[in-house]
Formats: sequence, C-alpha cells, structure tokens
Amino acid sequence: MELKQILKRQAMIIEHTLQTHHQLHFGDARKMKALGDNSVDLVVTSPPYPMIQMWDTLFARLDPAVAKALTQNHGMVAFERMHAALDPVWAEVHRVLKPGGITCINIGDAVRKIGADFMLYPNHARILSRMLTIGFQPLPLILWRKPTNAPNKFMGSGMLPPGAYVTLEHEHILVLRKGSKRDFSEAEDKQRRRESAFVWEERNTWFSDVWMGLIGATQRLADNDIRKRSAAFPFELPYRLINMFSVKGDLVLDPFLGIGTTLFAAMATGRNGIGIELETDFRETVTGSLSAVTSIAHRRLSDRLANHQEFVQQRTAAGRTIKHRNRPYGFPVMTAQEVDLVFHRPKTVTQTAEDAFLIDYDIFQLEDCHRPLPPLTGKRPSSTQPRPRPSQGLLFE
Repeated sequence: MELKQILKRQAMIIEHTLQTHHQLHFGDARKMKALGDNSVDLVVTSPPYPMIQMWDTLFARLDPAVAKALTQNHGMVAFERMHAALDPVWAEVHRVLKPGGITCINIGDAVRKIGADFMLYPNHARILSRMLTIGFQPLPLILWRKPTNAPNKFMGSGMLPPGAYVTLEHEHILVLRKGSKRDFSEAEDKQRRRESAFVWEERNTWFSDVWMGLIGATQRLADNDIRKRSAAFPFELPYRLINMFSVKGDLVLDPFLGIGTTLFAAMATGRNGIGIELETDFRETVTGSLSAVTSIAHRRLSDRLANHQEFVQQRTAAGRTIKHRNRPYGFPVMTAQEVDLVFHRPKTVTQTAEDAFLIDYDIFQLEDCHRPLPPLTGKRPSSTQPRPRPSQGLLFE
C-alpha cells in the first residue's frame, strides 16, 4: 500500500472513535420506569417460555392462578395465565421503542402432558398475536433449528402409528417493527449506517429464514439454583440480530437479561445497552463475565475478516469479478454499500457505577486478526489450515 493511501486510511480511522454506555437494571420489566417513551432503537430478548416446566415456579410467583390451573390439569388456562403475565412487558417494549425500531423475540413452543392430554402450546403464535394487537408490524421471522440427539427425542408411541409425535427441534425468532421503516435523513445517521454495514456473504447467511449451526450457550454457573433459572441463547444469536437491525451508537434493550448475553453482544458490536433482570442473583454472573467481552469481540471480528478474505479468494479463483473496494481496509467487496464498513473493537471496559459500564473502542486492523488472513491471490485457501476453537472460558458463548 502506498504512503498516500496509508495516511488517508489512518486519517479516516482517527475520525471514527467510538464509546458506548451500558446499564443493568434489576426489577420487573412490566414497568420499565428507567426508560422514557421512544428511547430504544432495538430490542433483542428471550422471555421465560410458558409451559416449560422449569419456569412454572416463576410464573406461579407472578400469578398464583398458574399453580392452581396446573394442579387442576387445566393446561390451556395455565398457558394463557402465563402469557398474561408477559403481556405487560410487550406493552412496555412498544412504549420505549422508537418509531421504526425493531423487536426480536427468541421463543420456543412447548410440548407437555397435563393430566391425560399431551399437546403443543404455541408460544410463538400467542406472543405474535399479542404484538399485533399492541400495534407492531410483523416482519419475516427466523426458524432457529436446534437438532437434539437426546435418547428420549421420540415422543409418544415410538414406532407405532398413530400415536407418535413430531419432535420439536426448532425455536422461533419473531421480528417486529414499530411503525414504518426507520428514517436515516441526517448526514451523521447515514454515515453511521454505512460504517455499520455487513458484507454481502454475511447478508446471505444472516437473512436466511432458517438458522442452523448456532450452538447453545455454555452456562458455566457455579450456583446450581441460578443454572436452573437461566436459559441463555448463544452469543452468535444476539450478535447477528444486533448487526442486522441496528447501527453503531444505537441503544439495545433486553428486558429479560438473564446472564447478560445480549448486553455483551451490544458491547461487542459498538451499541449502547440496557438490560433488565428480575433476579438480582444474576448480578455477579453478569459483571463477572465482562472481562471476556474484549477477547470474544476480537475473535469474532477476526473470524469475520478472515471469512471474507476466503470468500474473495474463492470467488476470484472461480473467475468471478468483485467490482468494489472497502475504503478503510482496502479489500474487495461486492457492493457499494460495503465500501465504508469499518469494524470497531472493544478496547477497555470501565465500571462507572455499581451497575453501569463504559466501553472504549479502537479500529480493528487486518493485522490484528488472530488467525492468518488468506492472501488475495486467486488461489483457493488450504483446507488444512486449522480454524480457531472457541474459548472454553467464556460464559456467554
């Protein structure tokens, strides 16, 4: 790279400094007093799943009628009462979300035998119905495929018809918008949007309506009681959704924070974050994992850059052209929308109050990648090059 190009690139990088703020709130998400109307850009969350037995105690605590219905084998009554306990949260989400803001809800349906009746409890349909009543606009949803190899995956009468049941091996990610499309009319907003772009091949994967290969979260929780009350999704899930439906500097909310995965993903992607959690027992778990944010963000950015270089190399080797070039990094990109894409990396995490944190970022450089970048020579990458293994010490992977 010529000196003039290097100086131009460094000047561009210096301009793009970033700092984000993150806050934990311990309380009931049915009343988000800390948040004003139209203050949040994106919601990414996963509530307790109604009619999944591990959550019975929580729902019964919120509404004693739940326990009564279950005791009397009134499954649909219990199902509705559990969702009625969640409904005020969705109303609050609508209140705090900005016009044009997106809400993403990871929810699984439940299958359960209550009394003599085995049946499906369609959690995603019940939440979707409620969100439409509140005023959200539904967008295409995502099926998160979660195959299981559990020995008891065959439910019902086993190999004998007609009493065998289909095994549920997917969850839903509902995607909803408050009002019309978000407006990016100001020059600064347009620039933030361009810098927050993703590359073409990520667009093809992330915006598929079926997600596979997302491994469930490894919950390294010392407290057995907390482990029973947590059900974290993998880091990649909120990481994708935040990149897909927000821009750098936006405010991301998770009203069911749990062990903090959404907040960590917001930190890793250069967004501000607020997490609300009913159980104060999770405070130590969340704050104890903050030291890993910089390393997991570094590794994820390294993989994204290396994967893109491999894509470019393979496409070039096949004789297919790539017409555009990213300005901050100088690598080829498929579309003009990717030319200003720049990766910000969390550099330091500073605690500013008991439940408040400040993240400073720098620009992630090509030479910072933890795995070697393939040369853009047109040759196919070696299939023997080892890929990095995920760190086993990160709670929220």
